[in-house]
Formats: sequence, structure tokens, C-alpha cells
Amino acid sequence: MTHSKTRAMRAKATKSAGAIALLLAMAVSGALQVRAQSNPAAKRQAKHLVAPMYPELAKKLNLTGTVRIEVTIAPDGTVKRSRVVGGHPVLAMAAETAAEKSTFEPGPTETTEIIEFKF
Repeated sequence: MTHSKTRAMRAKATKSAGAIALLLAMAVSGALQVRAQSNPAAKRQAKHLVAPMYPELAKKLNLTGTVRIEVTIAPDGTVKRSRVVGGHPVLAMAAETAAEKSTFEPGPTETTEIIEFKF
């Protein structure tokens, strides 16, 4: 393999790695958000929405912002699963913990909703 081909392959690999790193950084920072869809007519009302604890690190860094959590709600109104779909990583864990402790009105089927927590 010639020196110029090797250099071209390295440049291509570096570009690909850079693109992957950018996408990962966007996903972690919340710039890249995944949106869950649920039937708007079946929107479940929160019975008890738990307020998240403001993390010590966030206080030290003076962080504010909104964290979006996708929750899967069982027919009895309890949260079965949750996942962070947007927001600052330092705030995300507190928001996800609060979402998991929240309860919703009972419904006929399992539904998926997005909860936003503002810090």
C-alpha cells in the first residue's frame, strides 16, 4: 500500500470518528432529542408528580435547564420504565428518579408519555 493511500485512509477514518464523536456529544448534551409519540386523546394526567432533588454538582455549577423523561405508564398508573430523552446529564439522573416515583391516573392500557422537569 502506498503512502498516499494510507494517508487517505487515515483521513477518512478520522472524519468518521469525528462524526461519531459529534453525534455522541449531541446525544449526551441533549442537543439530539428523541421524541416519543403517544395518542393525544389518551394523555394520562399525573396524579402525583414528584419534584426532583437539585443535585449538589448542579448547584456548584449553577446549572439550569429542562430535562425530558419518557415514561411508560402501566394501566394502574405506576411508572414501569423511564429513560432520559433530553437535557443536561448532571440534571438527568435526578429527573429520572423523580419520574419513576410519580403516579398517574389509571387507564385502560399501557401508555408512553413525556414529562418535562425544569431546574
